Formats: sequence, C-alpha cells, structure tokens
Amino acid sequence: MALKITEECINCDVCEPECPNQAISQGEEYYVIDPTRCTECVGHFNEPQCQQVCPVDCIPQDPEYAETHEMLLIKYAALTPGKEHHS
Repeated sequence: MALKITEECINCDVCEPECPNQAISQGEEYYVIDPTRCTECVGHFNEPQCQQVCPVDCIPQDPEYAETHEMLLIKYAALTPGKEHHS
C-alpha cells in the first residue's frame, strides 16, 4: 500500500528529505505523497522513513492503493534500475 499524508500535517518539512523515492512533495495545503513512487520504503528500509520522523503521526496507509509486499518490491525495482534487488 502506498502511504498518504492527512490534513493533520503541520508542514514541518521533516518527511520530504527522508523519502528515498522522492515521493513526497509540498501540496497546496500540506505535503502529499505520490502513490506511484511510494514503496513504503520497501527495498530501502525496514520501516517507512516518513512515518518514523513525523511528529504528528499523520502518515497512514492509503487504502485506495492496496499493494502487497511483492508489488512494492516490483515498484521499487522499476524506480531503481541498475540496483541489485533483494526480496
């Protein structure tokens, strides 16, 4: 599943630089996550880095983008061509 940032976001700017897929950007009112780039950090880290640093806990899974671990690995491989991929 991709993650999403809810309206509780306080625009503190800590999540954007933590995303290894450059999936987070400033939206009109608060930060947003591009679901086509979000792998929940699968392939990079054991935990989603944005969730780890968020001080207001406003980054849940997005039920509109249900993805299995395997699907996230495939997305990671597509986003990181040339890197060695492990499951």
